[in-house]
Order: sequence, then C-alpha cells, then structure tokens
Amino acid sequence: MNQEKKNTSNNKNIKTPKFNFYWIYGIVFVLFIGYQIFNSESLSTKNLSQNEFKTILKDNDIDKIVIVNRDIANIYIKNEALDKEKHKKNKGSLYSSNAPMYYYDFGDLQNFEKELNLEKTANELDFDTTNVEKTNLLDQLFIYLPFIFLIGLWIYFMRRMSGGGSGGGGGQIFSIGKSKAKLFDQDQKVKTSFKDVAGLEGAKEEVQEIVDFLKSPDKYTSLGGKIPKGALLVGPPGTGKTLLAKAVAGEAGVPFFSLSGSDFVEMFVGVGASRVRDLFKQAQQKAPSIIFIDEIDAVGRARGKSNMTGGNDERENTLNQLLTEMDGFGTDTNVIVIAATNRADVLDKALLRAGRFDRQIYVDLPDLKERAEIFKVHIKPIKIHKDVDLEFLSQQTPGFSGADIANLCNEAALIAARNGKKAVHHQDFLDAVDRIIGGLEKKNKLISPKEKKTIAFHEAGHATASWMLEHAAPLVKVTIVPRGQSLGAAWYLPEERQIVQAEQMLDEMCATLAGRAAEKIMFDKISTGALNDLEKVTRQARAMVTIYGLNDKIGNITYYDSSGQSDYNFTKPYSEETAQTIDKEISEIIEKQYQRAIKILSQNKDKLITLAQLLLEKEVIFKKDLEVIFGKRPFEKKVEIKKVKEEKTIEEPKIENSSKTEE
Repeated sequence: MNQEKKNTSNNKNIKTPKFNFYWIYGIVFVLFIGYQIFNSESLSTKNLSQNEFKTILKDNDIDKIVIVNRDIANIYIKNEALDKEKHKKNKGSLYSSNAPMYYYDFGDLQNFEKELNLEKTANELDFDTTNVEKTNLLDQLFIYLPFIFLIGLWIYFMRRMSGGGSGGGGGQIFSIGKSKAKLFDQDQKVKTSFKDVAGLEGAKEEVQEIVDFLKSPDKYTSLGGKIPKGALLVGPPGTGKTLLAKAVAGEAGVPFFSLSGSDFVEMFVGVGASRVRDLFKQAQQKAPSIIFIDEIDAVGRARGKSNMTGGNDERENTLNQLLTEMDGFGTDTNVIVIAATNRADVLDKALLRAGRFDRQIYVDLPDLKERAEIFKVHIKPIKIHKDVDLEFLSQQTPGFSGADIANLCNEAALIAARNGKKAVHHQDFLDAVDRIIGGLEKKNKLISPKEKKTIAFHEAGHATASWMLEHAAPLVKVTIVPRGQSLGAAWYLPEERQIVQAEQMLDEMCATLAGRAAEKIMFDKISTGALNDLEKVTRQARAMVTIYGLNDKIGNITYYDSSGQSDYNFTKPYSEETAQTIDKEISEIIEKQYQRAIKILSQNKDKLITLAQLLLEKEVIFKKDLEVIFGKRPFEKKVEIKKVKEEKTIEEPKIENSSKTEE
C-alpha cells in the first residue's frame, strides 16, 4: 500500500509537457522544408561540362532532353545505357528513373537547339527535345512572404490582446493589466535575514510574529487567534523599512511578491485596478504568501482631496480595488500585505482600519546603541584600522539614519582610497562626517580679507554663545574654510533628548543668533550671511507659538494637524486677530534672544576677539582650543553608552569632531 502511495506521489511530481499551439507551426515548417529538399532534382542530378555533354550525346545515351525555363537542359539517360561504367558512378542513392541524371547549363537557347539538330542529323540520334516552364515553390514563397508576415503579425496581436490582463483585465494590449510584482520563491531566494538588520528591535519583534505565523500557523489558530492581515512600516527615509521587508522575505520561506506603489500607476484607465486584482490572484494561488508594497502613499492617498473637477480618478479606483482585495468578500487570510511609507499622515483612513493594515510599525531613527550596531554591520566589508572607535563615531552622529551611516562608511573608504591608504583610519571617518554634513571643502575659493574677517567673527560668535549657554549644543569644531554653499561652518554635538523644554529651545535660538550679534558688536553692521540662522530661529519660534503651546499669550493651544489634512485647507485655523498676535509673539521671542546674545558676547568681547583671531590664523579650531580660551565648560555632561555585544574597547585617544552643522 505504501509503495502504491509512493508511486502515485512520484507520478504527481513528474511534470507533463504542456501543449503549445506553436508546435503545429514548427511541424508544418519542417515538413515543407523536407519536401523541398527531397523533391529537389539537384540532389540526384550532376552538372555536365560541355565536353561531357558532347560525349554522351555522340554515344546516343540520351533518352530525352527537357529544356527548363530556356536556360537549363535536364538530361534523361536510356535504361540500357545506365549499365555503362561512366553512368554507374554518377548514379546517386536518391536517383529515380523518372528524374534526370544530368543537367547542362547551355547558355543561349537558339545556339543550343541549332547544335542539337545538327548532331541529331549527323549521328542519327533518336532523343526527344521538349521545352517546359517550371516555377520554384521557394520563389513563390518569397513573393508571398510579406503577406504571410503581416497575417502572422495580426494573429500575434489578436492573441496578445485577448489573453492580456488576467484577473479581470482582459482586452488590455500587451498584457498591460498584469501585475508588475517581482516574485521571490524557492527558485529565487532573498539572502537578507534579521541578522543583517541592526537595531530596530521593536519592529523586528512585530514582524517576527508574521514570519512565525507563516511557518507554523497552528500555533496561533489553535487558540482561535487570527494573524493581522497587514502591517504598515512607517518612519523617516533611510531608517530600514525596505531592508526589514527584505529580511522578512529571507526569513519567511514563502513566496514573496515585491513591488512599488508607482507600479500600479499607468496612463490607461482601469490598469491600476486590474494590476491589483492580478497581484492578489497570483498571491492567492501561491498562498501562504506575502505581498510587499513599497511607497504605498503613491496609490493610498486620502480620497476626494485632490479631485477638484469631480471627474473619475484613476488613483482612487486603484485604491478602491486594493481596499476590496485586502478585506472584502472572498479575501484569503493566507495572504499577508506589508507596506512601507514615510507619509502615513496622507494615507486614506479606510486603508488603516482594523482588518486591513491592523498594525502600524514605527521604524524610528536609531539611538546611540543602535547606531553602534549599525556601524558594526556596515564596516564588515571595509578594511579598517585598529584606531577606529565605533562608540565615538556613534556619539558623533546623532540624527543619522541607517542609510546615512552606510553612506558615511562608504565615504570614509573612498577618502582613504583617495589618500592611498591600505586601511580606513579613524580620521577618515571623521573627514567623512564633515564631508556629509558640511559639504566638500573649497580651499581655492577667493574670499577677500574683509569678508574672511566677518566670517571669522560670525563663527566665533556662535562658538562663544554656545559655550556660555547651558542648554545650547556644545561646540566640536569651527572652520572658516568654505564648504558646499557655506562660507563657514560650525559643528555641534546636540544632546539626545526625547522631550524639549522651552528654555532649551531659547538657548539654542540665542546661540544661533550669536553670529549676527557678533557682527553687530564688532563692525556695527550686519550681513546676509546669517540667512540660514534666521530661517532656523524663525521656524523654532513659530513652532513654540503655534505647535508646542509654549507661549503665554497664545496659551495651551496647538494649530498642528497630525492627520496631514490641513494641507488641503484654504483657510487658517485661527482668526486674523490671532494671526497678528502670533506674528508679534514670534518677533518678540527672536528679538529677545538676539539682545540676549549681544549681552553675552559684550561681556566676553575680549575672548571673542581672541577666538576670532585664532580662527583667522588656523582656519580650523577644535574644542580643545576653546578650553584654552574659555576654560572648561561648566555644563559639561558625560555621554554614556552601553557596550555593543562582542565589541572590543579600543584604548585610543578620542578625536573630537563634528556631528551637526549650523549656518
């Protein structure tokens, strides 16, 4: 019995070849070519020279001569003459008595007929001469070949038009209604796993549950539980949303359909909805399976907001079909949808409800420990020197995403290679941080001495104020060498905070305005160089008043709309009177911090001048130079970091460098 079952299962595994209609075309073509080859007289006939022809003519071996198309004579030999030695050796295996043994290319027909008549009379020959007109089938084929090609092309187009757009998109030319999703299954596996994803512990736990369900569904269904139908990965760009989805594809071991939200978009009406239907149809055929839609905001935006004309919106049709496929009649629970976006605020509410995207997994920027782990992953393919301190680098890169860190490691390797080094040193990583944040150094840029002095005092003002203010970010590096679009730059190491208080924001604004304040104190003039500073403080002051409720006049009110729907409103959420109050409060906050910066710099004018002169001399100064002028910063805080697992502590002197630029 068991043997019978085994035989049955083996028979099932044997794939029988599928019938293809094009086989008939191939068989007909082979038969046609075979007929031409085997029916061709040239296979059994031999070409005669003029002397050979005259010899057999005089010997009276010729039974008849058939002149074909007025240029070639087919020569038939008498039966009694076939036994002669000269004819025996020319008789081929394909020779037939009904076929000519020889053919002779005579040239001019009149001369040939005249010669035949003379020889026939002189030697009393008894052969017959006839003229025939034959048409070669291949020649005929070449005549009708263009028509045959056009008919074949028409049949091809008709077949493609009728067969395209499976899953409800019939009639679409060139299968335009079919899904563009890339399938990863047992034949094409994704090599990425959760080990390749550093940090994101919370997100990995949530996604791991989906992977576990697909591997062992009984563990959950036995208790009556249901797995979420969809998971939405939300977070800033570069935090690892797509990488997390790749890890799911590598870990799950089930068919994985990957595509972008823009793949549904097409110029033809109905194509997007057709592709959604086809996608879910394919996924259901290979269930259990996973569908991953990257940048889902391309098709998942809120309906009815951008449709001002009242006409049919193709994107809304696509979204409606997606909503139906995810949770509607006839949906398959074994298909799980994972999507990624950094604009969750613009997504349609129906898409985010329970039963569709049950879970929103927030993928945040990495913290101090996670950045160290990410560094550890990205330096694996790089030859690094023993002086590289990953802990220090993770401290110097607050606000960096996973993609930023990957770019940083690559940039460091390029810098080391450019300098002809055999390994990437710690200083190469620091130079890469400067390169990414501040831009490329432009040492050959022409700057007048007067402008250079103004820039030096501007940057010295930033450095002095940030050193004297408790909540301002401590300075790491200042330079007056032009970088990118900036004529000068200052690097700070901001404190990693989860919440920000009003005095902390005010100190940061004061330090930012100190550059312009230094120009006012030293030259009694202000320049356009503080544009970025003004932009930053204006944005901060507006946020304090209108978003965070940190202003006494406005009170505990916020005009921030987290849903993102305020972008579509043409009216402000406050009155004209309130708008005037807001503008007045913003201006007062900025002006108050500007006067505060002037006061701080006036009190430390001598140190400001010393710092600016040092900056003019060296062009680049570091934290240690400020300690010589100002002494130890009274508000210095120790940065603590948990050791990364299996990470060796390198006892090397730490090099101070940049993290964030102002101006």
